[in-house]
Amino acid sequence: MKKNLRIIISGGGTGGHIFPAVSIANAIKELRPDTEILFVGAEGRMEMQRIPAAGYRIIGLPIAGFDRTHILNNISVLYKLAKSQMKARQIIKDFKPDIAVGVGGYASGPTLKMAGMMGIPTVLQEQNSYAGVTNKLLAKQAEKICVAYEGMERFFDKEKIILTGNPVRQSLINEAKDHKEAIRSFHLDENKKTILVVGGSLGARTINNCMMHHLDVIKDSDIQFIWQTGKIYIDEARAAVKQAGEPTNLVTTDFISDMASAYSAADLVISRAGAGSISEFCLLGKPVILVPSPNVAEDHQTKNALALVEKEAALYIKDAEAEEQLIDKAIETVKDDELLSKLSENIKKMAFRDSATNIAKEVIRIAESHMKE
Repeated sequence: MKKNLRIIISGGGTGGHIFPAVSIANAIKELRPDTEILFVGAEGRMEMQRIPAAGYRIIGLPIAGFDRTHILNNISVLYKLAKSQMKARQIIKDFKPDIAVGVGGYASGPTLKMAGMMGIPTVLQEQNSYAGVTNKLLAKQAEKICVAYEGMERFFDKEKIILTGNPVRQSLINEAKDHKEAIRSFHLDENKKTILVVGGSLGARTINNCMMHHLDVIKDSDIQFIWQTGKIYIDEARAAVKQAGEPTNLVTTDFISDMASAYSAADLVISRAGAGSISEFCLLGKPVILVPSPNVAEDHQTKNALALVEKEAALYIKDAEAEEQLIDKAIETVKDDELLSKLSENIKKMAFRDSATNIAKEVIRIAESHMKE
């Protein structure tokens, strides 16, 4: 009889790491329902609420990210790092995992480092086309590294790399609506082209400014817009929309709970270039204009975007040039059926299906092989 597997999944500090972590955990539980899973995250960060809401136990570390602007602030960061490593060691001693999985973000550093030092096999998941600092540091002791882009041997040992893609929200596939039905759910005209504008749950300042400063162009166009502002910008956006005379071809909201319908309604998407979002666009075959955030480590969103642009699978506008170009480019693009079709076909070719299951299978395989030793 097989022994129950015990698995630690660690990562976070930033929101983009949480969903893949939960997806992998869910896939492991589907394959091996008896598995005990413990998450380790960063105290005070989003994962401390999101992981329990997904039905898993989590312990937080007093870890913080390095401040690249104010170097002296890192004295306290180094103290927190040492404290986190000691706490991670105790967590591992108490939980006795068979394997530890790191999904990126500074929260995974202490846990995966201590697991490796204590002889526990480790697996990494790297979402981006440019490897994060934490994963690069942990790669030497990892048994396998699950990646979403080709060419990652620039950062990791080729023998350790498995091309799995990034897990995406399964609801986007399971709950997809007919295009016209989705358009109607937003009370828009099913005979008009529709652009979906998203900037993440908190919003994207540049993308929102582009919308607010071009409401006259939007109002006079024969194109419809669904605009998710993020909760930080909704009041400012609503005031601007009111001043513009509340265009009837614009739906403005801080949050879209039914993203499956929003994607189904959209002929074109405007978005930041986070790894999770890009994986969703690939799977759904959505034409997209990417405006990478300049405020991320190693400018990895630009590198994510360029990986698609090189294959003619997306359009790309620099953050600094968006104010001047974005809205006009979007309206021009959504009217070009040939271009939309080409972007859709090319981005579909970059999709990975069953990413979470494939990562889960690899994690279980490695854990079981070590249990036999």
